[in-house]
Amino acid sequence: MKPIPSSHPSARQTADDIRTGRRSAAEVCEAALAGIASANPRLNAFVTVTADSARAAAARIDSDRARGAGLERPLLGVPVAVKDNLCTAGIRTTAASRILADYVPPYSATVITRLEEAGAVLVGKTNLDEFSMGSSTEHSAHGAARNPWDEARTPGGSSGGSAAAVAGGMVPVALGSDTGGSIRQPAAFCGLVGLKPTYGRVSRYGLIAFASSLDQVGPMTRTCADAALLLEAIAGHDPHDATSAQVPVPPLREALGRGVAGLRIGVPRALLAEGVDAGILHGFEMALRRWTEAGATLVDIALPHTAYAVPVYYLIATAEASSNLSRYDGVRYGYRAPLTREQGLRDAYALSRARGFGDEVKRRIMLGTYVLSHGYYDAYYLKAQQVRTLLRRDYEAAFGVCDAVAMPTTPSPAYRLGEKTGSPLQMYLEDIFTVSANLTGLPAISAPAGLTPEGLPVGVQLMGRMFDEATLLAAAQVLED
Repeated sequence: MKPIPSSHPSARQTADDIRTGRRSAAEVCEAALAGIASANPRLNAFVTVTADSARAAAARIDSDRARGAGLERPLLGVPVAVKDNLCTAGIRTTAASRILADYVPPYSATVITRLEEAGAVLVGKTNLDEFSMGSSTEHSAHGAARNPWDEARTPGGSSGGSAAAVAGGMVPVALGSDTGGSIRQPAAFCGLVGLKPTYGRVSRYGLIAFASSLDQVGPMTRTCADAALLLEAIAGHDPHDATSAQVPVPPLREALGRGVAGLRIGVPRALLAEGVDAGILHGFEMALRRWTEAGATLVDIALPHTAYAVPVYYLIATAEASSNLSRYDGVRYGYRAPLTREQGLRDAYALSRARGFGDEVKRRIMLGTYVLSHGYYDAYYLKAQQVRTLLRRDYEAAFGVCDAVAMPTTPSPAYRLGEKTGSPLQMYLEDIFTVSANLTGLPAISAPAGLTPEGLPVGVQLMGRMFDEATLLAAAQVLED
């Protein structure tokens, strides 16, 4: 087992050190690049390292600082990694797929632009399951990432590379994307804080789409303070994204330290009756105890439709994936299969997609195309959307009696690489606690809550009301403290 490095400064401390001159941005950048060079061959967290542009950005920050300029930037000189499904102008963006192996976007995602405006230094792009479709990064054209706590195990997915980069001490913070738990599950597996913001809180412009009504970008960090810092930097309305909410972003860092006194935490006990690892349950119960000792009140709640959340998710997500991924046709951009003179346009489509997409992506495209097809749309996709509404109503009722809903992030700790790849259904069922936040659009955070007897991290999840990330961060910090 390899514990998370504790000697590495946080993003907040790093920015303060550079702001006050205790360290230079160039020094911090070189330390991050050296850490990547040392650890990445083992962990496979990064698929692209942007050393030259990172050094140039750090040099500009030091030059500005010498003139007394730009010191107000909250992420001043902080090395940041981003998931490789976020477009970066002039930097390869693959979504871990052969079909985009050589794609270089002409523009950057809004979150990338906002990170740069906040003073962050992008040091690289991280590994993921292809098009974010998976829970272990084993469905990556770049090979699987590995968990720094036990390199024989998965760091989770689909944002497994971002989790491994932070947990392995290569960067203090990273961005992931979350469609059904892809920030929170790897955060839990790697002992990190992972926050899926409210749908619409963060712009999706420049995020390579998997399922557009579910996708959301968010922070993966070692501390709640860094999660608040990073979310403040990337959140807010964006006219480039029609689903971006015109809701002001509160000063999230001010919520830190306010504690949980008077907070009502709902606990859906029926969901924990079976199928949850004993070590995970123990960590969850210890988290509940810490919250009550800090002044929170536990409330038993019912979420009667949660049993349907996973099948509803895999109907809606695959349908949207089938639609979104239809653009990869071998004509407009992406991989194009070579053709003989006898082959035509239909062959170009078929061969390019057959060779460009991996097995898991093909599986989900076929499932989604099926549920959207004539004669099955009403029976599957429409029915799933109706149950999605019932799930929303469950949480609306719950928030009538509580302020946040607590449950484990995952039913088991990090599993061994190869353990679940032979059974896609078994891996899909790992999402039972996470998919509801995406289906309902609610914010959710995973926070570390100790270790299993085997020494593997346990994550506890809190879901909150729409746009109430502040309460989640305050509650998660109680566990951190």
